Amino acid sequence: MSLAGGQKTIEEQIKEAIEKSVADSTAEVGGDGRHFEIQVISPVFEGKRTLEKQRIVYAALNDLMSGSNAPVHAIARLETLVPE
Repeated sequence: MSLAGGQKTIEEQIKEAIEKSVADSTAEVGGDGRHFEIQVISPVFEGKRTLEKQRIVYAALNDLMSGSNAPVHAIARLETLVPE
């Protein structure tokens, strides 16, 4: 759901940042506006360890998570999957 005036919700911003940064990915984002649950599916994750996959996603979210006024403070759950 977008906000009035064409502004994107933080969930939409997270989804866009991931799908722009992680090749051939689809992201599903939910949460309460403070803590987020994210599922990312991408062939980029093939053969990588969990920590490597998480680093890829966190790198995509760097701009949204840095600084004292960052809109994203916590990822409650991050699931990284390879397409079937």
